[in-house]
Amino acid sequence: MEKTYTAIVKKEGDWWIGWIEEIPGVNCQESTKEALLETLSVTLREAIELNRGEAIDAAGDEFEELKIAL
Repeated sequence: MEKTYTAIVKKEGDWWIGWIEEIPGVNCQESTKEALLETLSVTLREAIELNRGEAIDAAGDEFEELKIAL
């Protein structure tokens, strides 16, 4: 199942800047819109993996992973 996220992007001067609406702290800037979208995608994947790792480490041993649908 693929999850969709929302990129908020704008051109400011010579740069494209963007944020992922649903995940605080995921923001990037690039010289082209296409490069920005790629960098946001890579950064989002890395942030999700980092958050997942931190949650598993915090849980310690004997935990469950449960899916929550919105």
